[in-house]
Amino acid sequence: MAAPHAPAAALPRRGAADGRLHLLARNPTDSVTEGFLPAAAALGLAVTLLTDQPDAHRAAYASRASPPPDVVACDVRDFREVVGRIDRLGRPDAVFTNSDHLQVQAALAADYFGLPGKDWKAALRAKDKALLRRSLAGAGADTVRSAELGPHDDPAGPAHGGIPFPCVLKPREGVAGEDVALIGDAEELAYRCREIRARRPGAALVVEEYLDGPLHTLETLGDGHALHTLGTFRTGLSPLPYFIEERLTLLPGPPLPHAADALRQLRALGVGFGACHTEYVAQGDRARIVEVNYRAIGDQCDLALADALGIPLFAHILRTHLGERLPARLGARTDGRARVEYVCADRGGTLITAPPASDTEHDGVRLVYRPLRVTGQAHPLHRSNRDYLGVIRATGTDQGRIDRAVEEFLAARRWEIMSWA
Repeated sequence: MAAPHAPAAALPRRGAADGRLHLLARNPTDSVTEGFLPAAAALGLAVTLLTDQPDAHRAAYASRASPPPDVVACDVRDFREVVGRIDRLGRPDAVFTNSDHLQVQAALAADYFGLPGKDWKAALRAKDKALLRRSLAGAGADTVRSAELGPHDDPAGPAHGGIPFPCVLKPREGVAGEDVALIGDAEELAYRCREIRARRPGAALVVEEYLDGPLHTLETLGDGHALHTLGTFRTGLSPLPYFIEERLTLLPGPPLPHAADALRQLRALGVGFGACHTEYVAQGDRARIVEVNYRAIGDQCDLALADALGIPLFAHILRTHLGERLPARLGARTDGRARVEYVCADRGGTLITAPPASDTEHDGVRLVYRPLRVTGQAHPLHRSNRDYLGVIRATGTDQGRIDRAVEEFLAARRWEIMSWA
């Protein structure tokens, strides 16, 4: 596999307002709003944000303390439009995205302008879940039985590949756990395929063997030369057949030998530049990769990780895209602990009662709550992280105190949904 594109040597640390960052985004996210934009401001970078949702971004940044980016409308899904728009704006010092949807486009744009960035082929392998499986198997890294179903392929036909039940059905390029489910038999597979295709006309699907076991994440950061392991979360999921992440707990250290096995597979994919969030199931001594998200972990876990490690995580990520080498040691503390808890809707309807945002510190635990849905809004049940009503992130050095703080917060507050008639 090709190695990530990286600068030949480290560049000096940047001073105030002496560089421009072109940041690609679709919808506004906490990772960008609370993480990368403040980090860019601290680095003295002027930010131009290219997006296909400019009004949403202007509204999101209207009351932020960090300097607002220059928002430019662009069809960021098309790398040709991205390159053309950047060419008209003038060559930046870095092109970056934290979006699952836009890693290939950002990598191609960075390469076009001779800037540090990810290998676009590695970004594509990570984004395309069918290609991911074939790439890992072809490299001899790991083989998970899988099959790709085109928009018109019959799931009962030969394209299914005879994968035993139960199996997992997912969109080939899906995100946020949407339309991912455990399938028990051929009848259910046919039904689920029809259901997903009705919502996603023309979408390709992947059927793969079910990987049973504890689910973990591996958070890494590389500069194309060194690859640092930042941490590992243990992930608590909703009851099957859906795979909704309900809780993530930062472990004291990456579990061995699973972390080493996951790193071996990432190298086989060509992953090693910038941030990467990998999900894997631990089976014996093996790490069975579920998916690779070639970006920082989201849904406020990145904010919790930065707090727990005590490092300028978002600035480190941006510096790699500016061509700077990472330090040999990131200086992360080893006693930091974190728990991220999601309050999930259990039915469709209108949210009528929910607590406001809060930020408290007590008994050595910092607890931050952020609502993710506005009261008065009606939503269907998605069976994915689109059902999150709010997120709690708690950090400290004592896991017991962190867990108690989260449980007490949940017990003292109410979220109420009025179901549709």
